[in-house]
Formats: sequence, C-alpha cells, structure tokens
Amino acid sequence: MQENTAAERMVLRMVEVTLPTRVSPCLPLNPSVSIPSENLRRQITKPRTLKAKSLTISAMAAAAAAASVSGSFNRTVGVQLLPDDECSEGNKTQRKSKKRVFFLDVNPLCYAGSKPSLQSFGHWVSLFFSQVSLSDPVIAVLDGENGNEQRRRLLPSYKAHRRKSFAQPTASQKSMRNQVGRSKQVIIDVLKKCNVPIVKIEGHEADDVVATLVGQVLQRGYRVVIASPDKDFKQLISEDVQIVMPLVELDRWSFYTIKHYIAQYNCDPQSDLSLRCIIGDEVDGVPGIQHLVPEFGRKTALKLLKKHGSLENLLNAAAVRTVGRQYAQEALTKYADFLRRNYEVLSLRR
Repeated sequence: MQENTAAERMVLRMVEVTLPTRVSPCLPLNPSVSIPSENLRRQITKPRTLKAKSLTISAMAAAAAAASVSGSFNRTVGVQLLPDDECSEGNKTQRKSKKRVFFLDVNPLCYAGSKPSLQSFGHWVSLFFSQVSLSDPVIAVLDGENGNEQRRRLLPSYKAHRRKSFAQPTASQKSMRNQVGRSKQVIIDVLKKCNVPIVKIEGHEADDVVATLVGQVLQRGYRVVIASPDKDFKQLISEDVQIVMPLVELDRWSFYTIKHYIAQYNCDPQSDLSLRCIIGDEVDGVPGIQHLVPEFGRKTALKLLKKHGSLENLLNAAAVRTVGRQYAQEALTKYADFLRRNYEVLSLRR
C-alpha cells in the first residue's frame, strides 16, 4: 500500500510540472453539459456517470470560442506534415481561422503494454500538456461501465481477452483490480488539477462518446484533435479532424492527418471502416474474411473498395452482378451478413 501511495505521489508530481502552461484554462472550472432529457446544466469537473443517450456541448463550445489558441494547427511533434502548399490557399486560411478542441482518450494511456500503469498515464499526460496542447480546450473521456456489452452481444469474441484475464480472478488479479480502482481516482485528480473536464457515460465506450462530441464540435465550426493511440478513430479523419498519438518508440506525441492516412493506405479515409470490416481487427477480436476465404486479403479489399466506395455499396453490387474474381464474388455473397455484423461492431456510434 505504501508503494502504491508513493507511485501516486510521483504521478501527481510528473504532471504538476506542466501546470504553469495551463494557468488560464480555456474551459471554465465548472463547465456544464446539457442533456435533453434532464436539467440543462450538469457539472462535469468530477466524473459523473450519465444515463442520457445524447448530449450537447454548447457551454464547452462557447468557452472554446473565447480561448486563445497558441501555435498553428499544423504544429506537430514527431511525424512531419506534408507541405502546406499542397492545399489551396483559401482552404488553408479557412482552417487556420477555426479554433480547435482536443478530446483526450484516457483509458489507453493508463496501460504499459497490457498492464495498468499510473506511470504511463503520468508520462503521456505530462508530454501532452507540455508539448501538444498548451492552451487549447481539452475534454477528457473515460469508458462507461459495461460499455462493451452491446458489441459483445453481437460478437462474443469482441475484446474477449480483456474478460478472460478477470473471469476467475486470482489473488494477484484481485489486487490488480484494487490497484486500478485507486488509480482511477488519481487519474481523476490529475485531470482536475489540469482544469480538464471529464465525460463518462454509463453503458457506452469512450470511442462512441468521442465520435458523438466530434460531430457536435464540427457542426459548431471548430476543428478537432483526438489524442489517442486507438486506430478506430482513423474512420473519423478529415480536413478538420486530426489524431495525435503517443509513439512509444520515439517517446513523444505525433500528429496524424488525412494526408498521412492517404499516403499510408492509398485510399480515402471514408473507406477505413469498410476496409477493417473485411480484413478484421485482431486486437479487438473481430475476425476478417480471410479466416473464411484465405485468398481475400487487404490487396483485394482495397481494390474493390476503391471502385465501390463503401462496404455496403460493394455488397449491394455483388448481390446483382459480378464485382471481382470468383473467390471474391462468392465470399461477398456468401458472407454478406458476416461483414455487416463486423461493420456494426467496428463502427463508432453516435
């Protein structure tokens, strides 16, 4: 217990050295979130489990509008952005005139590999506030309780490895659970010290909450940066939505943009979700079609999606005519329900 307490104090010290850069928070100390089915104002400076299906962020957006943003949108740590002259001058000027909002995906930062780690959280949050978001408004999002259940009902293998590790907990695993519980409060305390509001919605994963809030922020004319190592967010990338991810091997955060995505995958980000539905997501326990049809790999999937644009368009076309080689045609017609289930599991919900 004394060791845990010392670790908690160390994490607080790690992050506190970055606080002087945020002495004038862009968000008020008591920001509110309005919920259509309940009272209009709810305090979220401490995590509150909400049962609402939707939420708006007008108060947060208003606070962000008054914020002064230091640096340009193309500031980066790590990956070098492609030259600005590849964009039209008009679009570039318009994007620079928009203020940006950061969404901090907290849960993945609290692990070193597969083990919970307060030190990992303290390290990455310290770098985040000292190098990435100096004065931009930041909203932290946590997973809600039982947030995975909807997807697990559709696909029992979804993130099954996380359940197995605690299915019949040993004494050491029970100790780890207790440690995680104590760590959550330390994480909350650190974020409060950084004047960062926390959103947590019961029954929903943080990814879905972020996707919902991103859409609302964009509608209000802001740009968005999602701070997370989670590849699921690539399906949201656009000219006004970037990702900034921690690179362990370089020990720094790096921006990832629509240009990086196109250079990496040679396809439009709108196809990202459809591509992952076909090739699967091994980390999340979502099998790809190559488990059923070995010949149907990434190359075939990319070729077909470039032509048809989305998984649904591809499946609809395959139902009425030949869209590719015989193995691909048979796979798309025989396993259409399999692919549509993958889509429902992997797509971010609003």
